[in-house]
Amino acid sequence: MDYETFDHEADIGIRGYGETLEEAFENAARAMFSVMVDLSKVKPVKKFHIEAEAPDVEALLVEWLNQLLAIADLEGYLFSDFRVKISEDGTHLEGYAMGEPIDREKHEISVEVKGATYSMLEVDKEDGRYRAQCVVDV
Repeated sequence: MDYETFDHEADIGIRGYGETLEEAFENAARAMFSVMVDLSKVKPVKKFHIEAEAPDVEALLVEWLNQLLAIADLEGYLFSDFRVKISEDGTHLEGYAMGEPIDREKHEISVEVKGATYSMLEVDKEDGRYRAQCVVDV
């Protein structure tokens, strides 16, 4: 499994896994958007460029996810495909998200994610695979 969600009091936890740190961040984004919508119904028709900076890799995950939410909200889009490159020191990310305009009938949005938080924030490597997780405010 490349991503999953988990229960957390009134909010929802997300986890992305990957062979690389970049894959884990991409899959964390998939996990976050899967909370809102069935990703198989979101076509990657338009690409949005994203850059993020933070003091460490954990904060970079939160910044990445919150930038995705901000762009989705401002543009009226949902995203289903993500690609990132992360600097060696884990403080800079450059990538993109692909998706399509929100269509309430087609996408059947179940929950609105308001933001990624620092709650249960972890980015680590275990058994050769990276894991990127946090709790999102719904």
